[in-house]
Amino acid sequence: MNNLSMSVQYIKGVGPKRASSLKKLGVENIDDLLSYFPRDYEDRSIFTTIKEAIIGEKASLEVEIVGQAQISRPRRNMSILKVPFKDESGHGYLVWFNQEYLKDKFVIGQSYRINGKINRIGMEFQVMNPVYEKMNKENKVGKIIPIYGLTKGITNNEIIKIMDSSLKEYLSFTEETIPDRIRDKYRLIGIKDAIQNIHFPINSEYLHEARRRLIFEELLLLQIGLFMIKNKSYEKNNGIQFPPCTDLEVFLSSLPFKLTNAQSRVLSEIQQDMDNIKQMNRLVQGDVGSGKTIIAAASMFRAVKSGYQAAMMAPTEILATQHFESLSPLFNKYNIRCELLVGSLSQKTKENIVDDLKEGKIDILIGTHALIQDTVEFKNLGLVVTDEQHRFGVKQRMIISQKGNNPDILVMTATPIPRTLALILYGDLDISIIDELPPGRKEIETFAVNSQMVDRVNSFIEKQILGGRQAYIVSPLIEESETLDLKSVEELYENYKNNVFKNYSVGLLHGKMKASEKDLIMEEFKNHKIDILISTTVIEVGVNVPNANIMVIYDAERFGLAQLHQLRGRVGRGEYQSYCILINNGRTKIARDRMRIMQSSTDGFVISEKDLELRGPGEFFGTKQHGLPDLKIANLFRDLNVLKAAQKEAHDILESNPNLDGEEFIIMNKRISELFKGIDSIN
Repeated sequence: MNNLSMSVQYIKGVGPKRASSLKKLGVENIDDLLSYFPRDYEDRSIFTTIKEAIIGEKASLEVEIVGQAQISRPRRNMSILKVPFKDESGHGYLVWFNQEYLKDKFVIGQSYRINGKINRIGMEFQVMNPVYEKMNKENKVGKIIPIYGLTKGITNNEIIKIMDSSLKEYLSFTEETIPDRIRDKYRLIGIKDAIQNIHFPINSEYLHEARRRLIFEELLLLQIGLFMIKNKSYEKNNGIQFPPCTDLEVFLSSLPFKLTNAQSRVLSEIQQDMDNIKQMNRLVQGDVGSGKTIIAAASMFRAVKSGYQAAMMAPTEILATQHFESLSPLFNKYNIRCELLVGSLSQKTKENIVDDLKEGKIDILIGTHALIQDTVEFKNLGLVVTDEQHRFGVKQRMIISQKGNNPDILVMTATPIPRTLALILYGDLDISIIDELPPGRKEIETFAVNSQMVDRVNSFIEKQILGGRQAYIVSPLIEESETLDLKSVEELYENYKNNVFKNYSVGLLHGKMKASEKDLIMEEFKNHKIDILISTTVIEVGVNVPNANIMVIYDAERFGLAQLHQLRGRVGRGEYQSYCILINNGRTKIARDRMRIMQSSTDGFVISEKDLELRGPGEFFGTKQHGLPDLKIANLFRDLNVLKAAQKEAHDILESNPNLDGEEFIIMNKRISELFKGIDSIN
């Protein structure tokens, strides 16, 4: 058995209970543990003096104890322990709350290294709740300390001890992933040095080099994996070459509107792919309301008129139903049979659809994940469309494409991503962007207010409801939090239903509900049985409700700009003037800047660029929801330059060695297979 695949339970100091806590963090074996990288660091290696220390910040000092510990009790159940000390620049006190047991730990005249938050009360200099150690020991102070993501049942100090003993015992078993010649080319340190110094860096330079090495490796493996998927699907003669379709112009001219220039350009790019023998793998990226669905409809029309079947997969039943209801009338007039396959249908109906599909009696099938079940067989599948790509992974695309003879794949997303990043992020797809909205759409008026304006906001909501409209109200949390002073969706729901809007119909929607419950609530909202829908971000991708014209977002400072823009896109879908109200309590300059951007722009691509600019290292979106392997250390925005270098290197490697043959790539091949588990193009 590979030592790195051994359960963490058997590491010294872990055991079943701590192993259970570590499992919640995604750490099950020693390999997982060694790659559970710190989320931050506390640099205790730089020492200062009392005179130079900055009030309100943490600092490391070398001090001498100069008096007895003093205990005061300002009120019941509270004690304050103060230990006087001095250094070369002045005097101060070490201060602890409710930790009387420490009073005998310090010896007058003894020197200590300490680290804690600096405070000043009047002229008295204090170090609050410091970490301490004797001068002749080197353990907690004088080093860069890793800070790990935690869960209930395990502390940072416990993870540090477990990591330390694991590195001593198991680091030698780690294998080098990157061939020496590539490491030399980019001046990257070895894997063992990198793992040791990402957890326990000797100094800040070693930490920088460890990060650089591990980020490059992670992004290189990601890019090679994506390129291998793309290259596999691009093998010569493995796709469908659709014949020309003269009926397409008739279909487009029969629409009640004219395509925008951007829609026409993107449709032309798709048609060129369909003309080609190579399999199409194209991402159509367009802002909310830019008209992606009609582009998909035109592409499916051509596939059917060429003698093939088409499939369209959406992430929820209600979105699939919406597509079915809007597209069926367009296809019916051309004698194209379109059907809907979702989980809530009766077993008999499902069986009839599956039978008719297999016999080729159904031309276009629209549905949810139900489409990728083993029982669903197409007679001659030519085109697959997936809507809202970030809800489906690479793996699901591969499964449904295997239901035909390498059908063309068309992927749609309303998530605005800067083009340079999209080209790299979707390395297995070609990219088209609809960067223009149809004419005549009313701009959503956006206002940023603080919580003192809530009563006025509620009055405005009521005025709109009395006029026959509906409202979304979004909160970031499901349950009330003890640690965060934020409105929870359940608290809001109870208050609105029983007090503020007791004369109206109020609904509740959140991610912990069953799919059937969520679909029912959205259906009732769509049919105006609910006036006000209180929700978490689960409605970010959802159904069209043209009658809903108000989006209120509580604690707006907690959301990324791109997410705020997606939520705002839930309204403004009908003939009525729509409004987005951001209730924002952030007091920082960045919070104010972000609200200003939301008020001044409705262009998703501009907003996503600004999000990148303002948030920097912050997580813009999780890679997981985009169907990619989890990134453990790289950040797709902060590390964009490394990403570009890794992409170029991945391209060069595969150009000379498409299958990564040879001894130098054995470990790399193994790692990529683990990352893209279950995808035939890799494994």
